[in-house]
Amino acid sequence: MTRTSPPSDRRAPRRLRRPGIRALSLGALTLVAVLGISAPLAASPAVAASTSAIRPSAATPTPEPTAGELTGEAVFTLAPVANGIVRADAGLAVSVALENGTDAETLPAAVTLSVGAEPLRDRAALTAWLAGDTTGVALSPAGSTAFDSVASGGEDTKGIVIAPGDPILDGRAPGVYPLSASYAASDGPIVSTSVMIVPPDGEAAVGIGVVVPITAGATPLGLLTATELIELTGPTGSLTNQLDAVEGTTAILAVDPAITAAIRVLGTSAPPTATDWLTRLLTLPNSRFALQFGDADVVAQAQAGLTGPLPALSLQAYMNAADFAPTTDATPAPGATPSPSPSASTDPDAPVYPSLEELLDIGGARPGIFWPATGTATPDTVASLGDVVREDRKSLTLVPSSSTSGAGGAAPGRAVAGGAELLVYDADVSRELHDASIALEPPLRGASLTAAAAFLAFAVADAGEGPVMVTVDRAEDRSRVGLRTAITSASQAPGVTPMTLAGAAMRLPVPVEIADATADQVRADAASALIADEAELARFATIVDDPMLLTGPQRAEILQVLGNAWLPDPAAWQSAFDLHRETTRATLDSVGILPPSPANLLTAGAPIPIWVRNDLPYPVNVVLYATPDDLRLDVAKATDVTAGPRSNTRVQVPVQARVGNGEVTVDLQLRSRTLEPIGAAQTVDVNVRADWEGVGIGVLSVLIGGFILLGLVRTVLRLRARRTRGAPAPDAAADGARDAAPAATDGVDRTGARDDEEGPR
Repeated sequence: MTRTSPPSDRRAPRRLRRPGIRALSLGALTLVAVLGISAPLAASPAVAASTSAIRPSAATPTPEPTAGELTGEAVFTLAPVANGIVRADAGLAVSVALENGTDAETLPAAVTLSVGAEPLRDRAALTAWLAGDTTGVALSPAGSTAFDSVASGGEDTKGIVIAPGDPILDGRAPGVYPLSASYAASDGPIVSTSVMIVPPDGEAAVGIGVVVPITAGATPLGLLTATELIELTGPTGSLTNQLDAVEGTTAILAVDPAITAAIRVLGTSAPPTATDWLTRLLTLPNSRFALQFGDADVVAQAQAGLTGPLPALSLQAYMNAADFAPTTDATPAPGATPSPSPSASTDPDAPVYPSLEELLDIGGARPGIFWPATGTATPDTVASLGDVVREDRKSLTLVPSSSTSGAGGAAPGRAVAGGAELLVYDADVSRELHDASIALEPPLRGASLTAAAAFLAFAVADAGEGPVMVTVDRAEDRSRVGLRTAITSASQAPGVTPMTLAGAAMRLPVPVEIADATADQVRADAASALIADEAELARFATIVDDPMLLTGPQRAEILQVLGNAWLPDPAAWQSAFDLHRETTRATLDSVGILPPSPANLLTAGAPIPIWVRNDLPYPVNVVLYATPDDLRLDVAKATDVTAGPRSNTRVQVPVQARVGNGEVTVDLQLRSRTLEPIGAAQTVDVNVRADWEGVGIGVLSVLIGGFILLGLVRTVLRLRARRTRGAPAPDAAADGARDAAPAATDGVDRTGARDDEEGPR
């Protein structure tokens, strides 16, 4: 256990961290090689750090200070090699490290290593010892070294070796023994505690199952995008690191099926790194089970009143027809079932889409296994999950031993609580393995691995014939080395043998009780709100030919928002939750009636133009209902409308005026064919002046009749005038005409008629 000296000044430390060392001294490493100290394959090549008094939680690991940042403390660490495991005829090697986080140089000081004469009694004693409680523990000096002065911000590491055959190690019975190192600081000794484990020889090995999640982290989207998959499955991506860590181990994989679905929905356009990753996953021999889609929080769903976790729905909306064109290639996509040859009635050019089961397949998974986030499962949640039956098989729920009681203080790997079948993982071992997997430095990793090995020794002793279950709990962006050493340290620890998921499930269960846990009411209320939104969207989706095009992505996004990966960051989760609800409201408002302009009805019957807006990428089928508030206007009650994708569609609503004039308000409402209201209601004001049509026709008839009569009169007068000019004139008129003839030299009749004929001579 790490101990720290008081700060050299009165400044409060900006950040506390779990201390560690960078490496063993060359002399210590040489001695370790000479002594032949045995270590499991999981042991770090560098020295393991001791258990720290400041231990990051599984949910929120404490960030490391940046380079050069002073913590205000001098950190002293004891770290045993090989996870603290000391076998017969082998010595013990440890390192002690001093990291000076103060702004003053430390003084040279001696360090003494001590070993307990008696093993620690039980888990409680181990927990107290690692926490720094040395009360009542008899120790004997076993070795020493000395630190030189360490400058501010610097560190020094020394090695201490107890050779094989040393009397202090000889004849020790199997058990977990306390170790301590005392550092003579200027203000008094500082003690760091750790342990060494002497394993038993010749005893039957206990089966151990190590459960490891394969997850992609938090996302508000229903599926990972191609860009995200390229990053995650690249050479240094998180998903690649996870497969590298579990490959070649006996870990039980808990795989998020949303990852495999995200790759498969891309069809032929899936990134090559993603398809290669999927092929690797499917070919691994490890036993496995599927987490809920998006690793959704099953506890929040149960507390929201659901009788079982929500399944994923259709993912058709995420698939592009061009990526699933039929092919003659006989090699199916990874994990996909070959489609039958098309029949004569099938379009040979139609895309061949995978089914939902094919999209979610993770490769030979056992169905019906649920893994609530550690420490969140309540008795009601466990009972609810226990009632779920999948493929005629009762479900299994993973819970930590800290959530159970009634097994005599042990952590039974296989248990039953009421009617719920359980796999119980050791909470102490799992916590230490998780901390080791996220540690950035080998010393810090080794500290947790040593503690895990010590707790595992007690778990094996208490297991009897039952299995021991442990987990390397959920975490993001951990290194392949950190995860792999955690897995192999547990699966290759003394006294255990790897066990598959089926082997653990077949063991006889031990009756236990589930302890009460504090319900997260915020997440439960959020789940209730999301479920209510989904029900509303399902009613809205009836306007689409295939409602799953809307409800499928909605369900996928709900499960992702409820994902356990959000638990370490409540603020980010709240933002994702709020954004999802806003997006849902926007979808519900994506189809509606554009506000209409007032209309004038000047005839007995005419259509009123109404515009229907559709912002969805799919055509929709709706019915426009129109209801006038006055009987003087008769309106078509229902008009079927098919609105194209992302467009505004004009709808002609037939109306018929009755007796009378005036203002009429017509209420407009879109509904689905199942009568669900779509969008906000609108109104249009219609100014009815239907009698103007008769008046206008009468006036127009009079005008037309007058023009016709005037034309007839004029025509008659012209005809009469022509006849008058063509008849013989009286003598007086003739004489007058002859007298006036010489003056008419232009040959034009002044009355408007041409003089085309000669007069009488």
